[in-house]
Formats: sequence, structure tokens, C-alpha cells
Amino acid sequence: QVQLVESGGGSVQAGGSLRLSCATSGGTFSDFAVAWFRQAPGKARQFVAAIDWTGRRTTILGALEGRITISRDNAKNTQDLRMNSLKPEDTAEYYCAASKEYYGPAEEYEYWGQGTQVTVSS
Repeated sequence: QVQLVESGGGSVQAGGSLRLSCATSGGTFSDFAVAWFRQAPGKARQFVAAIDWTGRRTTILGALEGRITISRDNAKNTQDLRMNSLKPEDTAEYYCAASKEYYGPAEEYEYWGQGTQVTVSS
């Protein structure tokens, strides 16, 4: 069974940066496309970014372009979401998701992590 574990969340002040990581187990890391979603209290889940299994194809929510970088290193089995110039409205639970298909911003991903909290204070 494939399991995903997010890490790197925390509390930062506005303008700060965070790097979130998604670790996978129970499968071959390089087989999976990975996406990040976030959900703030009382709001619908929102797509953040996605990367295919090669790392060459990425999709980032337009409103976040310039502040978000998604990358992966299959040789090291690592996948990172780097967020810069954080704003209070970025406060949310961030979830990684994975699947052998690349769904871009759609929520069709087969496997989901438990989430990591990001809190940005003004």
C-alpha cells in the first residue's frame, strides 16, 4: 500500500519561506506524479502545484506562480514544494497526493497524505 507523508509545515511570518516535502513508501517513487493541494478552514480544497514522474512537466496555480516552485529528485526519492513570500492567506493544511497518472490540477490522485499545517502570521 502506497503511503504519503508530508513534512516541513510550520509557522512563519508574512514574507517568509517554507519548503514542504512529500515522502512516499510502498511503491517506486519515480512511478508517481505528485501534486499538492491545500485547504483552509471553512474553504474548499484548492490545487497548488503538480509535477509528473519525470520532473519535466509541472503545473502551478496561476495565482501562486512566482512564489511556488515544485521539484523532485528521483535519484534521491525526494519531492519538494518551495513557497516564498508567504502571505496570511496561504495559511492552510497542505496535502500531497500521488498517482501513476498525471492529473494536473484535478483531484483524481489515488493516494493522499495526512497533511501538514502552514500558518502565516501578519
